[in-house]
Amino acid sequence: MFVEHEVFIGLRDVALDNKVTNTALLSYLEDAGGVHSNLAGYGLKDIPKVKRSWVLLNWQIEIFQRPTYGEKIMIKTWSRGIEKLYAYRDFEILNEAKEKIGITTSKWVLLDTENLKITKPGKEVENAYTVENKSVFEKPDLGKMAEPESYDGSTNFYVNRSLIDVNNHLHNIYFMDIANEVLPMDIYKNVQFDNICMMCKKEIKLGDTVKVFYSKVENGYTIVIKSEDEQILHGIIALQ
Repeated sequence: MFVEHEVFIGLRDVALDNKVTNTALLSYLEDAGGVHSNLAGYGLKDIPKVKRSWVLLNWQIEIFQRPTYGEKIMIKTWSRGIEKLYAYRDFEILNEAKEKIGITTSKWVLLDTENLKITKPGKEVENAYTVENKSVFEKPDLGKMAEPESYDGSTNFYVNRSLIDVNNHLHNIYFMDIANEVLPMDIYKNVQFDNICMMCKKEIKLGDTVKVFYSKVENGYTIVIKSEDEQILHGIIALQ
């Protein structure tokens, strides 16, 4: 099943150049996936009944043309398949002329909301989503990401109430906002990264203070989010 979700790009969704931010794009993608889940019977409103909730592990995003304030775009999404514990969802981003301006793939697990353990989706879930044999990337890169050997800078970040989602932990799209806090100011103001890989490793909870590191690498930056004592790896974001 292919699902389409139209979005109007508003003021809160753009940066100083009037172009849509990566955090906003992630929210559009998430909403489109939510529309599909609602149709399949595994959406937010269905959690009390099915006792299951989707949790993101990875994003991979490539933007060809970044839309601007006032434009309408279409997010097209579908379930690409389920392998063992993992479910894969792909997206296409289309402009008003129906031209493809971005592609995304993602990796998810299904959480049992009663025992808070990952559960195998199974055929029932696969059939509910009507899997499509289509991949936007020839070779998706949704594997384990490695930390850089060294860092060029770091900052601390406190997690407040506004960042917490329905699973009672930091909403995954805000990993992008945390990454922006540590980037050098000239990069933050002047660069919108069009190629993004994100790995969400360990949940971050209300009241946590995390330590955010950045490394300048070839063609971009790698952001690493750890616990304040640096003992827990929460996530890694590669920006190019």
